[in-house]
Amino acid sequence: MEDNVKKITSVIAALSLTAAVFAGGSKDSKAAGSKQASGSKPTIRLITDATSIDDKSFNAAAWRGILSFYGDTKENEKQRGTAYDVIACQTQDQYIPVLKQISDDAPDLIVVTGFTFADALGEVAPLYPNQKYMIVDVDWVNQPNVMGFVFTEEQGSFLVGAAAALQAKEEKVANPKFGFIGGVPGATITKFEVGYIQGLRYVIPDAQVVDYYANDWGKPDLAKTQAKNWYDSGIYTIYSAAGGTGNGTIAQAKEYRVAGKNVWAIGVDSDQYEDGLYDGKKSAVLTSMIKRVESATLYALKAIENNTYKAGVVSLALKDDGVGFATSNPELKPAVAKQIETIKADIISGKIKVIGTYKDALAAGKVPAGLGAKDN
Repeated sequence: MEDNVKKITSVIAALSLTAAVFAGGSKDSKAAGSKQASGSKPTIRLITDATSIDDKSFNAAAWRGILSFYGDTKENEKQRGTAYDVIACQTQDQYIPVLKQISDDAPDLIVVTGFTFADALGEVAPLYPNQKYMIVDVDWVNQPNVMGFVFTEEQGSFLVGAAAALQAKEEKVANPKFGFIGGVPGATITKFEVGYIQGLRYVIPDAQVVDYYANDWGKPDLAKTQAKNWYDSGIYTIYSAAGGTGNGTIAQAKEYRVAGKNVWAIGVDSDQYEDGLYDGKKSAVLTSMIKRVESATLYALKAIENNTYKAGVVSLALKDDGVGFATSNPELKPAVAKQIETIKADIISGKIKVIGTYKDALAAGKVPAGLGAKDN
């Protein structure tokens, strides 16, 4: 372990990445390099933003898929540091040097999470033509060694929007208002927002919606402050698609539900029910839009293992179990869950069409003007 620490320290010093976190990884090419020749499991390195796998959201889901592939658990990561590992970049200017450093180590697969890595991967991938990469939420890094995964987040978000509106009806909330908190504006987060609003307005056609973008993935205090202001003004439910920033929404919802206020948070990417627990099985997280990023990491690892890896874009939709909604919270009314299953079937069949861009959703009259959403 001491040798590994020395190696990691030297790598960080050499790259002047004083804030980079090499979470147990090894620079030893014998440990990190390809294992396929020996017939054992492939090796993988996950590179994340500063929130790392403790974001309880997007990165955590990617990590869960990796653990599942190797038969490990969060409590028992036996092969971490050898077969798999995670490296967190504290700032975006670390993306390229870290990608290069891990590419020099030559694991069988390198995974980056989110569109903020797109430019860095587009620059580094051509420098390592024999290295295989995977990126989530990006379909425009057109390199012969990059597999990209996209999800129909708008479909999963439609489900949780409809659930929030149906819950409000079941609870007989008069004129409920709803909020959306985003991280950094962009085409992917727009799919979350416009899908959510379409779901709300499928149930309550004139539902009032406000939005806010924190322009950061790792500042929960910003979301907490905004959530407090909104809840105080009468907002009933807030859906956050903001990485670690969104944890602030859940924290504020917990505080207010403890105080007896009927407000809700909606989780994202992973089932965040447990993050909202405050009294026994009571949780401030009504439901979560589950984006099965673990399905993507599992898909790519199996492709490496079976020698079927192919560059290009893989889309995981509702019909592919790529997205969904959580029913962990016992306070989610059974009638609501039942209706959401019907809505889900109607989306899969094409009876309900969910629009994934702000421009088109606005033109169709499905969302209000003046949102902070951006299509690029």
